[in-house]
Amino acid sequence: MPGSTTRPNQRGHQPLLGVAALAFWLAVWQLVSMAVGQELLVPSPGTVLVTLAQLAVTPAFWQTTATSLLRVLLGFLAGVLGGVVAAVLTTRYRLVDALVSPLLRVVRAAPVASFIILALVWIPTGRLPAFISFLMVVPVVWESMVQGIARQDRDLLEVAEVFGFGWWHTLRRIRIPLLLPFFAAACATGMGLAWKSGIAAEVISRPPIAVGSQLQDAKIYLETPQVFAWTITVVVLSLALEGILRWAAGRATTWLAVGTAPAGEGGTNAEA
Repeated sequence: MPGSTTRPNQRGHQPLLGVAALAFWLAVWQLVSMAVGQELLVPSPGTVLVTLAQLAVTPAFWQTTATSLLRVLLGFLAGVLGGVVAAVLTTRYRLVDALVSPLLRVVRAAPVASFIILALVWIPTGRLPAFISFLMVVPVVWESMVQGIARQDRDLLEVAEVFGFGWWHTLRRIRIPLLLPFFAAACATGMGLAWKSGIAAEVISRPPIAVGSQLQDAKIYLETPQVFAWTITVVVLSLALEGILRWAAGRATTWLAVGTAPAGEGGTNAEA
């Protein structure tokens, strides 16, 4: 088929296309900066990179970045756990579904700024970013896992029951492999939301050590290159974490495939 002969070439050219796209947008950025002619409004890429390099050699930069990263990761992990638990309970019990599902849909639909402002009344500023990240991740993971549970192959589950698979074997060999794509997609989406909402919470609440606080201070003092530099830091960290999540999902898929493969096909039959 024509499509099958072009896909390998397209995959080989993806890194080059990525570099070309990056170079194109950097050139556009440079042209816009030159057209505006004021570094205060649109700093050039070179100015921003120099500013980022100056920040990166200071201990305060790494302390601030690590603190924000820890807050976001704590909120993300709590959100993933909460979303999975909510999905299991709402698909198993109708009463829980009737009570929890509308609440999660409201949380997902409402503007994040509204929750940040409301939560400021009850939650300390240092804990607010983690809470907001948690709040934004839970509905995403819940909805994706509910879809995955609803689409599970009932025939495979019946076969597992007929052959006397225990709870653990059914979970590992059937349920987890079927749910893993939904879980991985939810985690990748949730990580991006966790970063956006967590940094937004830092910008509004301004905890002492936070990337969002640095962004707000740079805006107040008209340090536009620093605003760009901190924004680039957030984007790079977010992309790196999403890449790690996708890699981990791929490794988990491989491990499950090897662990469940029949003997003679690269798997172990120790659990049979």
